[in-house]
Amino acid sequence: MRIARFSIDGNVAFGAVEGESPPGSTDGLVLDIIKGHPFMDFELSGTKVPLAPSDSNTRVRLLPPMLPNKVVAFGRNYAEHAREMGNEVPDAPFAFFKPSTSVIGPGDEIAYPSFSNEVHHEAELAVVIGRMCREVPRERVKDVILGYTCANDVTARDVQKREKQWARAKGFDSSCPLGPWVETDLDPSDLTIMCTVNGQQRQLGRTSEMIHSVEDLIVNITEAMTLLPGDVILTGTPAGVGPLTVGDEVAVTIEGIGTLTNKVIKRG
Repeated sequence: MRIARFSIDGNVAFGAVEGESPPGSTDGLVLDIIKGHPFMDFELSGTKVPLAPSDSNTRVRLLPPMLPNKVVAFGRNYAEHAREMGNEVPDAPFAFFKPSTSVIGPGDEIAYPSFSNEVHHEAELAVVIGRMCREVPRERVKDVILGYTCANDVTARDVQKREKQWARAKGFDSSCPLGPWVETDLDPSDLTIMCTVNGQQRQLGRTSEMIHSVEDLIVNITEAMTLLPGDVILTGTPAGVGPLTVGDEVAVTIEGIGTLTNKVIKRG
């Protein structure tokens, strides 16, 4: 099931996405409004609203599929990306945080931070947690996952190199686009992940190239902390990261999920 979070006439709800559409489009899709929220057993209301293209005058707007309490991100989880950045491949998962205020949704704008001159895209598979959990054993990892979505770990690369600590470089407002929805029925072990900028391919990889699997990452982080429903895990980016400039349109596409598209604007 594809679960979206959306607004309609100023009201926010979750809905099951039904129908098929061309890649990168919402034409032909409808939302069946969910009674309640997706973290418990729920029913579909049968009330359906069309999910019209984002450039129309529709009253339905896709929002970030989750508003996480925290975003736990893992760096250098693809060997070729670690090497392209001049880094060693870590022996163990390497975690950092992005604040909840960094999260935006599909079609929202990435505001180029005033303190950086080198902002990069990083296409990633995101894991959405479905229940409160701590010290999760490997064989129970699937039980705590609601589903998967697309993410862009937007990074102020010059600030990351200069400041060493990554809080500002990776945590600025609008640096964590998520969407377009959560796919609950998906095997994440070998999916194509791609990033384009203005229609030109920049990144192309497969999740099978991860050094540490989704299971590895969740076991690792829950040894240290409790994850809450709606928390998001970013699993690392394949090689090919590169610069974004004001006016660019960046799209992350993951096999079996869909496409997350955002435009870069000047921070006002």
